[in-house]
Amino acid sequence: MDLNYTEEENAFLEEVRTFFAEKLPRQLSDKVRSGKRLTREDQEQWHAILNDAGYLNAHWPTEFGGQGWNAIQRDLFDVEANVAGAPRVVPFGVNMLSPVLMAFGSKEQQAHYLPRILDGTDWWCQGYSEPGAGSDLASLKMTAERQGDHYILNGQKTWTTLGQHADWIFCLVRTSKEGKPQEGISFILVDMKTPGVEVRPIILLEGTHEVNEVWFTDVKVPVENLVGEENKGWTYAKYLLVHERSGIAGVGDALASIDHLKHIARDQKKDGKPLADDPFFAARLSEIEIDLAAMRTTNMRVMQAASDGAPPGPQTSMLKIKGTELRQSINDLTRRALGPYAMPFVSEALETGYNEEPIGPDYANPVAVDYFNHRKTSIYGGSNEIQRNIISKMMMGL
Repeated sequence: MDLNYTEEENAFLEEVRTFFAEKLPRQLSDKVRSGKRLTREDQEQWHAILNDAGYLNAHWPTEFGGQGWNAIQRDLFDVEANVAGAPRVVPFGVNMLSPVLMAFGSKEQQAHYLPRILDGTDWWCQGYSEPGAGSDLASLKMTAERQGDHYILNGQKTWTTLGQHADWIFCLVRTSKEGKPQEGISFILVDMKTPGVEVRPIILLEGTHEVNEVWFTDVKVPVENLVGEENKGWTYAKYLLVHERSGIAGVGDALASIDHLKHIARDQKKDGKPLADDPFFAARLSEIEIDLAAMRTTNMRVMQAASDGAPPGPQTSMLKIKGTELRQSINDLTRRALGPYAMPFVSEALETGYNEEPIGPDYANPVAVDYFNHRKTSIYGGSNEIQRNIISKMMMGL
């Protein structure tokens, strides 16, 4: 892979930078940079801006209205979005469900759901994990029993990110108990307003309502909401996880976090000198930057292979492991760089309109939140331990 940008790629980079400079609202980037909590309205505003500019689905294939961005274009946009302080695009509809519908959904499902994902009509969430079936997803127990023209769903999903905002949820459900556990799973779309669906909040350590439990009690879902074939959901789930795990690598977020850390290191002092001049700190920072550069290259290779139709390989699991470990390392080094300013925070200080006396510098606001929140990244999306098992089986036959 040639790591030098072509003339066309440099032109694309300038186009993207101009877009963020002109179209990213200052109040949104200020909230992101200062660690303030984003509301649903904030997310919807940014979603609409991206869609109006044609950037929301630019990575989609051209036959579905996208621009068919290649791996380098997707990487450049991701990095520039994070550097500019743009809100993260809620991925469940546009980046996770959409590829599954394009590959396995019916023409009717594609025609109905894809436009609604883009225009913001439908906010989606993901129904994969269950108590006792997170990393071991094949152990899921939520059932979907066929009764005439409907399925009757019963069970529970947990750690459902932003489910309190969602209009729809895509779920893995058990439609058969015959054969291997993976062989009895189906992929189904559920309207969250259906009677019998209940969302219960899980409040995180930093006080946010980010994740939820979702309960299903005799939920009646039309058969046409089944994606693909019955009992083939494991295949579709793995396809989706390729997109999720490469996204979890968080290259753009990590690069922006490195820049934030360098700013802190220049401002904080040790023995009267900038922390950045400390050889031990500088060595640790350099180690992280080298690993991040290697991961960025691997991420582009994986995205390009997926765009070319290649099946998922062990590199996806490698990205998930290394990406989450790197982000945790950056969070940890940032916490250490801030010293006492990285103490646990006042939750209310993360809300817009908080006017009390600040405890430390503005750049310290999101550090404790990021440190605690990102402890989960090595667990969700398939724990790193499970990913190591996958790599061992795929590469060494163990």
